[in-house]
Amino acid sequence: MPRTSRDIRTANRHAVLRQIIAHSPASRQELAAATGLSLATVATLVGELVEFGLLTDVGFEESAGGRPRGLVAVDPARGALIGVDVAETYVHAEIFDLSLTVLARADTGLRPGETEPERVVAHIAEAVDSVVERSGVDPARVLGAGISMPGQVDREAGSSVYAVNWGWHDVPLLSLLAERLPYPLYLDNPLHASTVAELWFGAARGRSDAVVVNLGTGVGAGIAVGGSLHRGVTNTAGEWGHTTLVLDGRLCHCGNRGCIEAYVGAPGIMGHLRELAPSGPLLHPDDQTATIGALGAALADGDRVAVQVVRETARCLGAALADLVGLLNPEVIVLSSWVAAALGEPLLDEVRTAVSRRAPARPLAATEIVLSPIPTDPVSLGAATFALEGALASAGRKTAGPKTAGRGTAVPKTAGRGTALPKTAVPKTAGTAVRR
Repeated sequence: MPRTSRDIRTANRHAVLRQIIAHSPASRQELAAATGLSLATVATLVGELVEFGLLTDVGFEESAGGRPRGLVAVDPARGALIGVDVAETYVHAEIFDLSLTVLARADTGLRPGETEPERVVAHIAEAVDSVVERSGVDPARVLGAGISMPGQVDREAGSSVYAVNWGWHDVPLLSLLAERLPYPLYLDNPLHASTVAELWFGAARGRSDAVVVNLGTGVGAGIAVGGSLHRGVTNTAGEWGHTTLVLDGRLCHCGNRGCIEAYVGAPGIMGHLRELAPSGPLLHPDDQTATIGALGAALADGDRVAVQVVRETARCLGAALADLVGLLNPEVIVLSSWVAAALGEPLLDEVRTAVSRRAPARPLAATEIVLSPIPTDPVSLGAATFALEGALASAGRKTAGPKTAGRGTAVPKTAGRGTALPKTAVPKTAGTAVRR
């Protein structure tokens, strides 16, 4: 769809806010130079962000000549944002101030028998309540909560369209959560959440074209084109993990055979380990987290079996990534999520080698392959960023005129709590952003 003037203005506002979160405080001149926008445009956008309550004036800096330059910074205490990473085996919630600094975390496990929508909703609500309580943040100051759900989601309807591991179809998730949580709610999936986190704070910041590979229980590839998240027509772009790697290969939980996910997701890695050392100490048959953790620890000790498992995993992953290099020609491929974090540099080194054997030379020469540098859970951070974008859009609509429904808007029950940025006075201090 063609971009409207509102889309362009929103993108510019986000660009300014990304820059100032990463480098706060900053002058309007510095923001203009970093974003490529005109000084007049930046001045207007900064004025809006100050009016919304996201930024505050913090004094002046001396210039080489002329008048001192005014500095603005994120006002971290003016609100809080919640990000929730819901996976097949856990719920992880984090609460952030407006500089996207983590204030508190909460975790809860999901057992196989706890996948009914009501039970999952209860776990999400408990995790959210827990992080708010642990942080000491007044609930009225929470501007929104982003929820990342596995599988296909309809973010406008607030529903989980299809979650294959749980057998969910068209579950009205946000409506169920709105009965438990008094905040504006925003729904998406982990591919999009981790990609947005990398665009705002990680290895894709300042890059035009990027791929963020989510390596967890499931596998997918979030895609950024022209510096923006590519969602596709039905918000399902990135379901790369269920493309075929091996004809008539391993059975995947989606019902097909030979999917990428069946070879490089956590269960697939456990499959490699079963083939090499079925009775070895690294394999915990009923515990993905323990198995991947044991592999990571064994790699550090140079364990032969662990090295072989990671090499086979990288061989499969590298073949699949080589296709993305040729197809998308990205500037950077980021390996993200908990499996990539646990296996770390040994996995990265093997993947780079495997990709170099298969990818076309010219696009590969322009592609950097890296681990995610984000020190917290990138999915929770990305989900909180959805809430930040939603709060910013809500504030923009209030300034522009009558409020209208739009993408990612809260379930109606939540209206009136946290939709406007607080107007109370706070200390004029700059927050510390999540940095590369």
